[in-house]
Amino acid sequence: MTDAVNPLLPTVADTLWSSTVVVLLALLVTSLISLARAVRLLPASEFALWAILAVLVPLFGPIAWMAVGRPRATRRKTTAS
Repeated sequence: MTDAVNPLLPTVADTLWSSTVVVLLALLVTSLISLARAVRLLPASEFALWAILAVLVPLFGPIAWMAVGRPRATRRKTTAS
């Protein structure tokens, strides 16, 4: 009896890793675009912190920005005339 190796196993692994990378990059780009749109509503230090967090922590940084960091309508700064 011979031990047969599945020839498709490397292909499946490559596809899964490639899909994971594409999803992470899409999440990163989406969060950075959202962060860039909110730049006027955030102090410079907070903007830099979120950008660094999103880039250096690939999964949790963008998710944290989307869930917690984005300014809500109630947090917007209003200017008194």
